[in-house]
Amino acid sequence: MPLSHPALQFSHPLPYGAIPLDGGVQFVVFSRSATAVRLLLYDNVADAEPTEIVRYDPESDRWGDMWSVFVPGIGPGQLYHFQADGPYEPQRGHRFNGRARLIDPYARALVGNFLPAADGVVRPPKCVVVDDTFDWQGDRHLRRNLAETVIYEMHVGGFTRSRTSGAAHPGTYLGVIEKIPYLKSLGVTAVELMPVHEFPINNCFGGTDERPNYWGYDPLAFFSPHRGYAVGTEPGAQVAEFKEMVRALHSAGIEVILDVVFNHTAEGNELGPTLSFKGLENRVYYMLDNGGSRYRNYSGCGNTVNGNHPIVRELIFLCLRHWVLNYHVDGFRFDLASILSRDRNGELLPNPPLVETIAEDPLLADTKIIAEAWDAAGAYQVGSFANLRWAEWNGRYRDDARRFWRGEPGTLGALATRLAGSSDLYQHSGRRPYHSINFITSHDGFTLNDLVTYAHKHNEANGEQNRDGENLNHGDNYGVEGPTNRRAVTKIRGRQIRNFLSTLFLSQGVPMLLFGDECRRTQQGNNNAYCQNNDISWFDWELVEKHVDLERFTKALIAFRKRHPAVRRSSFLKGEPLAPGMLPDVSWFSADGGAVNWDNGDLSLTCLLAAPPSQNAEDPPRHILLMCHAGPLPREFTVPELARHLRWSLFINTAADAPADIFPNLDGPELRPNARLTLLDRSLVCFVSSR
Repeated sequence: MPLSHPALQFSHPLPYGAIPLDGGVQFVVFSRSATAVRLLLYDNVADAEPTEIVRYDPESDRWGDMWSVFVPGIGPGQLYHFQADGPYEPQRGHRFNGRARLIDPYARALVGNFLPAADGVVRPPKCVVVDDTFDWQGDRHLRRNLAETVIYEMHVGGFTRSRTSGAAHPGTYLGVIEKIPYLKSLGVTAVELMPVHEFPINNCFGGTDERPNYWGYDPLAFFSPHRGYAVGTEPGAQVAEFKEMVRALHSAGIEVILDVVFNHTAEGNELGPTLSFKGLENRVYYMLDNGGSRYRNYSGCGNTVNGNHPIVRELIFLCLRHWVLNYHVDGFRFDLASILSRDRNGELLPNPPLVETIAEDPLLADTKIIAEAWDAAGAYQVGSFANLRWAEWNGRYRDDARRFWRGEPGTLGALATRLAGSSDLYQHSGRRPYHSINFITSHDGFTLNDLVTYAHKHNEANGEQNRDGENLNHGDNYGVEGPTNRRAVTKIRGRQIRNFLSTLFLSQGVPMLLFGDECRRTQQGNNNAYCQNNDISWFDWELVEKHVDLERFTKALIAFRKRHPAVRRSSFLKGEPLAPGMLPDVSWFSADGGAVNWDNGDLSLTCLLAAPPSQNAEDPPRHILLMCHAGPLPREFTVPELARHLRWSLFINTAADAPADIFPNLDGPELRPNARLTLLDRSLVCFVSSR
C-alpha cells in the first residue's frame, strides 16, 4: 500500500501548479466544489500506483478555493497526479470522481502514455515537476514588425519524420534545428508551429478507434510542450529541447509562432474521459448545456472551454505569459478564436474580456497575436475580430484568390481588393494591411499541389467514408483527377501553382506559406489529414530536388518581397499620388489599358503599383506592373499609358518554363514602349521598373 501522510510545512496559495522551492515542492490547484483533494506521487513513469499519497487538509491547506501543500524532500523530476472527491451530479454539471487520476491544469510537462484503465478509470500521462532554468545565451525576442514578416506554417513532427529528411533526430524539436539552413535559404522570417502543447499520443477514449491525433488539436495540458517531439525520454526532456529549438531559430533570425488551442480539450463530451478539468471543477472550465449534463460544442470537438469565466481567463492569460517568458516564443495563432468571444452561455460578446486581456497585456506587447476568426458553430468574424492588436487569418483572401484563378466570373473586384490588402475588412476599424494574414493553403485543407490536382477531396484513408473535411475547395484538376503524365494538364497545373504563389507574395498583407508548397508536397487529395501520421502528411524531402525550379521560384518571390516596400505597405492604398508629380500609389486597368469594368465578368486585370519614396540611392524602390489573366483562352494586353514613360524589366512569367519563369536579379527582357503582349490562358506576368 502507498504511504499516506499530511503535508509537513506551511505553503502559499499561489502560484498555481508545481513550484520547486528550497527543500521541496509546492503544489497548488483550484477547485471550488471538491470536498477533498489528494496529491499522488510516483517514483517511475511506468508505475500504475502511486508510491505516496499526500492528503490536503481542508483546514490548513485550503485558501478560499485554492488547495496548496508543500512537500519536502522532492524536487524537479518528481511525477504526480491530483485526485479530488466531490459531488457527481451531471444534471448540475458536477463530474467529480474520487478514483480518477487528474492532470494538473498548470503542469509544466507530462511523461508517459495512457496506462490501461483500472475499474473503468483512465490513467493519463503523469505530470512532471519542472525547473525552468535554461541557458538562453542572451537570446531575446526578435521583435520583427508584422509588416516585414513571412510565415511558414509547419508541423514539428511531419517536417522531418520522413526517412527522406536524413535527420539524425526525425520528427522532433531537434530535427527542426537540423533543417534551419533550409528554412533560412527559403527566406521565411517566422515558423508557425501546429500545436505543440500536450495532446494524447495514443487513444484515450477506449474502444477500437486507433486513429492517431497527428495534428495535435486535442489538448491535454496547455503549459506543457508535447513529449512526442522530444528525443530524450527522461521526464521533462521536452522542456529543454523545445527551448533549444527556439534559441536556434532565433539565432537564424526566425521567429516562433505557436498555434494554440484554447477552445476545447481532449476530455470530449459527456461520454469522454475525466482527465483533468472535468474532475476538478467541470462547471467552471467548460460551457455546459441542458442544466449542466451536456457540453456546448462550438468547437466541433465535443466540448467548449469556458474562456470568459474569470478562472479560465486567468489560466489562459498565465499560459500565454508562460510561453513568452519561459520559452521566448514570438507570437500565437489562436485556433477557432471566435470561441474566445463567447460568454458563458455561448453568446458572442462585443468586447470579450479574454480577447481584450490578451491584447492589453504588457508582457505580450512584443508578440504577434493572430486570430482564426471563426468557429465550428457558425461564427465568422473575419474583418471584425477585436481591436488593433489582433491580426487575422484572412479566409476571404484564400477563397477569393482561389475563385479568381479557377476562372469564376465576377471575381475581378475581389481579387483587386485582396491584392491591395483587404481594406474592406480592416480599414473601417483602423487596422492596417498587415493585420491580414494572407494564405492560399493551410494545414486545414488541400496542399497547393492538391488544389490544382483534385477537384474533389479524397479522405477515404481517414476512416469516415469521405464525409469529413471541407466540400467547397474552389480547386480544379484541369481534366484529370489526380496525378497524370498528360503534358497539357501538368503544364497548366504548374502554371497555376506559380500564379497562386505570385499572388500571395505580391499582395499587401502578411503572406503565410504552408510547409512543402514550395516543392509540391501532396496529401494525395486528402484535405483533412488530421489523423495521418504517415507519408500522406510528412514532408518528402526528395521533392525539394525534384521540384528545384519551383523552390527557386518561391525563394525569388520571398527575397523580392523582403527587398521591395511597394508590396508590404503599412497603410492602405488610396489610388492617389504619394506626392506631387508622382504616380498614384495604385492604378487599375483593363487588358486594353483602359478603365476597368468591374461588373462585366472579365477575368483580366492590370495593376500598376508605385513604390514609396526611398533614400536608398544604391537600391532605389521599383514600381511594379502586374498583369493577371484567369481566362481559359489567350488574351492580348496593352501597356497602360501611365506606365509607358518607364523602362520595365520582366520579373515573372508564370507561363514560361524555368528558368525564364522568374528573374531573381530583375534582369529579365525589357518591355518595349507602347507594347502589346499576349498572356496565355491562366497566367500572370510581372514587370519591375528599371533603376
